[in-house]
Amino acid sequence: MCQLLGMNANKPASIKFSFEGFVLRGGRTDEHRDGWGLAFFEGHACRTLHDCRPSADSPLVEHLHRHPVKSRNIIAHIRKATQGGLSLQNCHPFTRELWGQHWAFAHNGNLKNFDLRLSGRYLPVGETDSEHAFCYLLQELGHRFGALAPTTPELFEALVELSARVAAFGPFNFLLSNGSGLFAYCTTELHFVTRCYPFASVRVLDHDLQVDFGRYNHLDDCMSVIATKPLTSGEDWTAFAPGELRYFFDGAPTRKGVLRRQLAVSV
Repeated sequence: MCQLLGMNANKPASIKFSFEGFVLRGGRTDEHRDGWGLAFFEGHACRTLHDCRPSADSPLVEHLHRHPVKSRNIIAHIRKATQGGLSLQNCHPFTRELWGQHWAFAHNGNLKNFDLRLSGRYLPVGETDSEHAFCYLLQELGHRFGALAPTTPELFEALVELSARVAAFGPFNFLLSNGSGLFAYCTTELHFVTRCYPFASVRVLDHDLQVDFGRYNHLDDCMSVIATKPLTSGEDWTAFAPGELRYFFDGAPTRKGVLRRQLAVSV
């Protein structure tokens, strides 16, 4: 299946070192050769980059190495195709509009016999189960809350319920952002680490690169990095529990919840 990488920060930041190791998993240190993509926010606007070539060999990745993007919310994805052909339209992250906001979404998993219906407001451009699931989430959120955006706690509780509904069809690990914060949901495998002062010196696993984050950050910087599998050694990565949704804001995890006996439980 695919792999995910996300970042939420309290100010515009780069994921240069995490990204350098992550993209090598797209055909060099791992098998995810079927395209890649990245979404990042500038204010309320979301920009996306996609390439159906392996990320380890992509000229677009080389451009990003030389000119790293900075944002408070970033989502990246490397693909191993399970549903849908090798094409740009099937590369994550996907984007749509809801409540006058751009939303970006990327998924790791394989939803089999996924038959939750779409009403027509949101429809997939490609053939993936992932884009179908994204359209379903936004459709149901729109139905539930109407034209006015809900509060973050209301949105969080709705996503706990809806994510569990979709996950009944198979692994449903995803990252979702509207540029304000970052939602991360796990059914099988997802990890995160929060980086703030005092910053650690770490080794990038796929790149065999040693990085002292204290050299690249200010004392008040704070960011959380979310990945399918840990990208570094020398810092403490936290594993998500199966069925757990977390919300990251201003660089830190602020809410977590799971669906238990049909009740959304959050703290």
